[in-house]
Amino acid sequence: MNRRREQYTKKVSPTLQKEFSYANVMAIPKIIKIVVNMGLGEATQNAKIIDTGAEELGLITGRKATIRRATKSIAQFKLREGVPVGVTVTLRGEVMYEFLDRLISIALPRVRDFRGISPKGFDGRGNYTLGLQDQLIFPEIDYMKVDKNRGMNVSLVTTAKTDEEGKRLLQLMGMPFREN
Repeated sequence: MNRRREQYTKKVSPTLQKEFSYANVMAIPKIIKIVVNMGLGEATQNAKIIDTGAEELGLITGRKATIRRATKSIAQFKLREGVPVGVTVTLRGEVMYEFLDRLISIALPRVRDFRGISPKGFDGRGNYTLGLQDQLIFPEIDYMKVDKNRGMNVSLVTTAKTDEEGKRLLQLMGMPFREN
């Protein structure tokens, strides 16, 4: 069993049940999935960027990235319907906990001038989205092969009903939130 999943079952779950006084064990919030998105808008001019982005995201997550295409044409952005504009990976189960562990313990501490992540990334329903500026914080990426720094969004989807419950869940899981 992964150490983050073990941490959830042995420490986080009982603590949340006491704090929020859940009567049913199934009502305790948990992380359902992690979605990692990388927007590649410059791929409209150069199609090879999609391949490198998908390859890098595959290295980071350990899963093959799916290519996202434009749903409609927008003339001002020189965008046609069906043109690739980004890549995404959805993680669940053991792979999700593995990625969360690497994100918290390895990648986030490698961010330059890191003082914690912003607590303002919640959406009102307990889900948290974190924006990363650089893919080089992950040790799987070879610095010499990177042609350009590309950011990505990491969305943690939970079963929490409120932001307070979601934030407490992520704090107990080890997310380093910044103090205001």
